[in-house]
Amino acid sequence: MTLLQVMAARDPGEVQLRSEDPEVVRVQLLRIGVRFSRWRAARRIPVDADDATILSAYRSHIGHVSAENGYRTVDIRRLTPAPAGPELRRAAANREKFRRQHLHEEDMVRFLVAGIGCHYLHAAGRVHALVCTPGDLLSVPSRTGHWFDAGAAPRYTSIRFLRARDRPGLRFQPGDIAARFPTLDDLLELP
Repeated sequence: MTLLQVMAARDPGEVQLRSEDPEVVRVQLLRIGVRFSRWRAARRIPVDADDATILSAYRSHIGHVSAENGYRTVDIRRLTPAPAGPELRRAAANREKFRRQHLHEEDMVRFLVAGIGCHYLHAAGRVHALVCTPGDLLSVPSRTGHWFDAGAAPRYTSIRFLRARDRPGLRFQPGDIAARFPTLDDLLELP
């Protein structure tokens, strides 16, 4: 269930749109320069698939996106629930870090293989909360304010595309706009 909820940036309670229709999602995001599409794997992928299996299953899609946009690095990113103790505290701190608005120096392109996650896009006086599910491809232009939440118990596996060989520049923005908006868990509880 891909979900887009658009809220006024000044007031998260002012919901301007809430839709699960992929075409409505695509058109709304295109208005702010964000590309959204859906992919299907060439074959069924096991839940515990390793990186090589995932990359092989989406090889033709990956090749097309990489060639079209000049991506030189493609890798797998995973978030899973942390065990109790120091790992749990580290995971909570990491969640809070990426729930702060930030910018990338290059386009942020993610394809969700498994799990669920919410990308928040701050543009045109609105916050677009996009709950992504397996099969969703999102391409956010560089320097677009955004943040991310995979929830309190994350299960998220994505393919990441990069033009540079190393980690792209990341700049956190002042203020706490993200703290005012519903988390992924909150969005999933709404009717």
